[in-house]
Amino acid sequence: MTAVATKENPKPLPGRVRADKFPTGAITLTVFTIAAVGSATGMFLGGSKETIGILSLVLLLSLIFLRMHIGFALLISALLGLWALRDFGVVTSTVSRLPYHNVAQWTLSVIPMFVFMGLLLWRSGVTEKLYDVARTWLGWMPGGLAVGTNIAGAGLASVSGSTVGTTYALARIGIPEMLRAGYDKRLAIGSVMAAGLPGQLIPPSITLVVFAGIAEVPVGEQLLAGVGPGVAVAALFSVALMVAATVVKPRKPSKSDVSLQNSAERWRALASVWPVPVLVLVVVVGMFSGFFTATEAGAAAAMVALVVALFARRRDRPWSAVSDAAVSAVASTGSIFLMLLGATALSRMLPLTGLTTGFTDWTVSLGLSAWQFLALMTAVYLVMGMFLDALAMMLLTVPLLIPTLAYLDISLLWFGVFVVFMGELAVITPPVGILSYIIHGVAQDPEVNLGNKISLRDVFASVAWVIPIALLFIVLLVMFPEIATYIPSQMGG
Repeated sequence: MTAVATKENPKPLPGRVRADKFPTGAITLTVFTIAAVGSATGMFLGGSKETIGILSLVLLLSLIFLRMHIGFALLISALLGLWALRDFGVVTSTVSRLPYHNVAQWTLSVIPMFVFMGLLLWRSGVTEKLYDVARTWLGWMPGGLAVGTNIAGAGLASVSGSTVGTTYALARIGIPEMLRAGYDKRLAIGSVMAAGLPGQLIPPSITLVVFAGIAEVPVGEQLLAGVGPGVAVAALFSVALMVAATVVKPRKPSKSDVSLQNSAERWRALASVWPVPVLVLVVVVGMFSGFFTATEAGAAAAMVALVVALFARRRDRPWSAVSDAAVSAVASTGSIFLMLLGATALSRMLPLTGLTTGFTDWTVSLGLSAWQFLALMTAVYLVMGMFLDALAMMLLTVPLLIPTLAYLDISLLWFGVFVVFMGELAVITPPVGILSYIIHGVAQDPEVNLGNKISLRDVFASVAWVIPIALLFIVLLVMFPEIATYIPSQMGG
């Protein structure tokens, strides 16, 4: 069963490979075990440094497919590579120095703050009300429930840090609402599929913070780089949903829609989720104005979330909710830091193998322009997303690509937005995109499908219109990089 974000289990640990992501047969297990053992052994048989680098990557992928935590897989492959390239003394030196020097950084302290904030909001129940707000305010327009689902998804994903959890929750709530209102089932499913795409771009975003740690760019600027693209993605899909609702099937009136016109209900619903826009404003405005550093903004947001959780759960063991959120935050933070350590070790090992410079030389020899390179990476990330989650894709590729990005004069801040969005898009892409199967599973519940047959083919058909719009956004992002870079360029001034 896929780990999803709920009140009881608000956030699955990042870096843990989901059991339903890969085949589990004995043959598959044997193949990847042989690959792992063979590549690890092959690194010490006196091959060239390039061969050692390639074998270390084969070992890394084999360990990931064997469901090892990505952080451990990165560390093991990187440390064995360093041992084979140099000697065991380099390994002991790396192990003794790397954890402190790379984790004990002031800028990375924003990670536990954001994680704690998101968990507190889940525990307080505020995130559950976001869909109701979007529905009551947007349900009157053509495709309003689908647009509301899209907007609610952006808000949920931005504060929860879990696209899987967001999609699961919205599927259970949004699909039956839209079916009752007469929406085509493919439109209803597609709106849920698209809902999580902008979430990891809008601050606070753990994924962008992790990218900033890998690429060694300022955390505050990287977070602000996601604001414009996050809003643009939500707006683009909202327009597309309104058009689709008009073309695909006229919206039928329903009794549930009449209440949406009640202004008192709208304002009550809006008042119930005031912490979410306040927290986004604290983070974005605080950093943009220079009043807060990224870490201070995270601490302020966590404090606001703490007050909200204590008030919302005041009659239901409030301190127990805070304690549970704190324990989960420590576990999640440890998992993220472990992945950062592994990525750092890999980024130190790969240049010694010559693979990073070799990849850059190969790109130069092909004569690829920046946009051609990005088109290639778009295809690569879509394929990788069939097997890996967004964090794994980023941790595997960014250390290898940084020299090439510098050669092609591609902004690291911009590329952070690009790779995070591609990671979110890839996990919905058939035939292996995990979110497609999660939604299909949820849609088999009679309380969700309301008697409508929803097949896997219907889900894939829904994704078929989401992907072109997402790729259109990528084209716009390449053509107008200022969408991502303008706000951080104005930071503090």
